[in-house]
Amino acid sequence: MLENRALEIIIIALVVLVLFGAKRLPDSARALGKSLRILKAETRALREDDPTEPAAADSPWSDTTTAPVHAAPLPPVSPNGPVSHHANEEATPERQAHTA
Repeated sequence: MLENRALEIIIIALVVLVLFGAKRLPDSARALGKSLRILKAETRALREDDPTEPAAADSPWSDTTTAPVHAAPLPPVSPNGPVSHHANEEATPERQAHTA
């Protein structure tokens, strides 16, 4: 069984060598190694960035309580529909004629 496995590995290596060529294999291996080093460094940095606070502070069963949040009451709605109040609008003669 081990002999079959070794033969399969040799055949796969030969196929890869023929497909990619002897020149591209070292470059590909170098690029793969560089990518793995970057990935390793990033995962190490993520582990170091974790807060050192105890996990109990993040649990939902912590002792701290917060006050309930209440929504502000809505203004009453008039039966005639919404009324537009524009404080910055100046009264023009046309509007004065319509309101008078």
